[in-house]
Amino acid sequence: MRFAVFGAGGFGGYLGGRLSQAGEEVAIIARGAHLAAIRDQGLRVDSIKGDFVFSPSVATDNPADVGAVDVVILGVKAWQLTEAAEAMRPMIGPETCVLPIQNGVEAPSQLSAVLGEEAVLGGLGGIVSYTVGPGHIRHAAVDPFVRFGEVDNHASPRTERLLQAFERAGVKADIPPNIQAALWQKMMFICAFSGVGAVTRAPAGVWRSLPETWEMARHIVYETESVARAQGIVLTGDEAKTAIAQLESVQSNATVSMQRDIMEGRPSELEVQNGAVVRLGREVGVPTPVNTFIYYSLLPQEMKARGQLESPF
Repeated sequence: MRFAVFGAGGFGGYLGGRLSQAGEEVAIIARGAHLAAIRDQGLRVDSIKGDFVFSPSVATDNPADVGAVDVVILGVKAWQLTEAAEAMRPMIGPETCVLPIQNGVEAPSQLSAVLGEEAVLGGLGGIVSYTVGPGHIRHAAVDPFVRFGEVDNHASPRTERLLQAFERAGVKADIPPNIQAALWQKMMFICAFSGVGAVTRAPAGVWRSLPETWEMARHIVYETESVARAQGIVLTGDEAKTAIAQLESVQSNATVSMQRDIMEGRPSELEVQNGAVVRLGREVGVPTPVNTFIYYSLLPQEMKARGQLESPF
């Protein structure tokens, strides 16, 4: 299969590298110093599952250089999604599918608005990884996984081919019976992890050990579950329990990308995580007091990072 990774950061770059190792043709869309380093030396991946260097078939900042592919793995941050969708049009052919791996629950609808529903899968994944420097990423924890499916949950040959490609690459992958429920289950987990981590500026082991902040995390999970149900998502009833179990099992020293971005003054996924729970809750009349507290508390720092707020702090 022909793959393009649009946004070769910690997760997208790792997946592209593993697929390439398994014999798939993988192109990289990147920019700036990261692109220059990949062109010169390949993409260096330091991983708990074994280090390697990945040389893509094409490394470019222009999707037209790649042309139509079978699969686009979309690895940009969620707030960059619409811009990326417009830019990737030259890689979208009649059989192409786009696999978003961002946090949040709205990526499929946002992509469909630009590229059409037929091109878009629902998708999510998990890894602890980050960019060390130009052309260099580090996979630090978690056995990486991807979950994906057709947005309407029908079985399709293209999702089966994609599943087999990930399996050949040694990446855990599955097609859940309901991709929307899977997206919301991760939303319950990631909003609690990101939100409490960002507002306390503490690793998981600290806020999990304090009854007050652990109660906040649990409330975020249950608020998010209530919003999902009110939005018409058919849940199994196990999603909140699973999210809480995941929070309990996170390594004590772990932080998460939204938390790190906010702490380091970078634009973050606040709007598509806790902010989205607040907004989607309002649409259906579901109160979300803890998510609202998190969102409002972090909003000044988010606006400052985006240049939307003049502030002395």
